[in-house]
Amino acid sequence: MPALRLAALLLVLLAQPAAAHGLSDVDAGSLWSYDPWLMAPLYAVGIGFYVGTQRLWAHAGGGRGVSFRQVGGFWIGWMIAALAVTSPLHWLGERLFTAHMAEHELLMVIAAPLMAYARLNGPLLWSLPASFRPAAGRMLNALPVARAWGFVGHPVSATALHGLALWAWHAPPLYTWALTNPAVHRFQHISFFATSLLFWWVLLHGRGAGRSTRMRDGIAIGCLFITIVHSGVLGALLTISPRVWIPGQGALAGEFGLSPLEDQQLAGILMWVPTGILYTGAALFFAHRWLTVNDNDAPLASIQSPG
Repeated sequence: MPALRLAALLLVLLAQPAAAHGLSDVDAGSLWSYDPWLMAPLYAVGIGFYVGTQRLWAHAGGGRGVSFRQVGGFWIGWMIAALAVTSPLHWLGERLFTAHMAEHELLMVIAAPLMAYARLNGPLLWSLPASFRPAAGRMLNALPVARAWGFVGHPVSATALHGLALWAWHAPPLYTWALTNPAVHRFQHISFFATSLLFWWVLLHGRGAGRSTRMRDGIAIGCLFITIVHSGVLGALLTISPRVWIPGQGALAGEFGLSPLEDQQLAGILMWVPTGILYTGAALFFAHRWLTVNDNDAPLASIQSPG
């Protein structure tokens, strides 16, 4: 099975030394890579979330303002995102389409929703010195910022931006450019993760106090349905295509007994089926809550902590 061969090679890569080559800055003694342009934002968010959580709990009590489950979800998501861009999977993803797809799906469908679930904006605001918080609050509520957020934070906009990133970066010219230009490759990862984080944040936390929980959940179901359809179409196109979309992507396909086209087809199946199942699972979660939560309940009472 190609998937089993991929998993076996990953285990071998964890143990074998290799010389640095390719886009990643690979240490001479391992295939673990480290790109400060990708890790610096993760470090900043992680440090800010930790400091803000400690200050918030010191002020309101442990588990208040942000729950223990939300903190756990954030750090699991943070670790998955960090491993996706530093582990041998990242090195292999530059040479195997299937591995590259797995890396992106870890960022978009696992790490992003877990970190969005934590509603990290509150702890990040608390991470600022007390004297800075009022000014930060005023800046966030300023009319230009509020209008910009009103646009990107709308469920339709967030869904469209997430879909645009997915389709644009799988266009052969842009994908090939990302493989040959480290700066573009970084931007590809960041745009995938940022748009998916926005998408999941909007679905989980919504906007506008005037909307009932059921209405927001109904909108989330619709957004997820659209995402399941268009991402499934893209995965299907990759799977059934008779030609290789990105010739330079399958450099190691032969190591798994695959042709570059078969590597692309396996990547398409990964986007089409497992990722579709995860999106469907999220839609079922919102559908369950839509059917069981009363309109008079506090918004997102089931996932938000008090405070």
